[in-house]
Amino acid sequence: MKRVLVIDDEPLARMVVLEYLQDFKDQIEVLQECNDGFEGLKAIQQYQPDLIFLDVQMPKINGFEMLELVDNPPAVIFTTAFDEYAIKAFEAHATDYLLKPFNKERFHKAVEKFLAQAPATTQPAKHTDALLEAASQSPGQHERIVVKTGTKVKIIPVSDVEYLEADDDYVSVHTPEGSFLKNKTMGFFEQTLDPSQFVRVHRSFIIKIQNITRIDPYEKDAHIAILKSGAKIPVSKTGYAKLKQVLGI
Repeated sequence: MKRVLVIDDEPLARMVVLEYLQDFKDQIEVLQECNDGFEGLKAIQQYQPDLIFLDVQMPKINGFEMLELVDNPPAVIFTTAFDEYAIKAFEAHATDYLLKPFNKERFHKAVEKFLAQAPATTQPAKHTDALLEAASQSPGQHERIVVKTGTKVKIIPVSDVEYLEADDDYVSVHTPEGSFLKNKTMGFFEQTLDPSQFVRVHRSFIIKIQNITRIDPYEKDAHIAILKSGAKIPVSKTGYAKLKQVLGI
């Protein structure tokens, strides 16, 4: 028996999924239905399901942002409206996706595909990580950073980010409120943040240009960037060349 969660902010959409799942009641057990990403995250942590039906466009945090916060994500069938970037990500890495409105026949195909693959799919987390990397190319994913602090979820607008710092397998996101760890790479943020606003000035640092108050020479070809907050950020020779190019100096 496969254990399933349904995560969607639209009651009617959840009702349709639950109704169609009745045809698989001997193979699938519905653990809970959740009406937003916060509820979904909590339920995944509590139940450790085999599969989730997940909407992408939800209030508070969207489906992609919720998945980023899950340590060992289950298999995913997305139920969503059309999105160019999302579809590309789904086609390459998702278990399946259902474009709303979908009929029972299409729903059956998605579930049957999951049931057929389930015994062999031992590492859904790898597929989900790859999916999130692909989905990150969507412009809508670039406006904020969602992090988990203990049992709470915090949404950081990119406009609040002062700089980012490599921290072992994480990236520390520094803001006026403090710093928060995100399980991503510096390369990920270098690719997704607006290059006219953020520059990777060192292998371990990305800074927001508008927060720089001055750049001082420091040992040979290196420099130090002084930020409005008083933070002193090392700038490598390559990073200094990038800064000069963006600043037009």
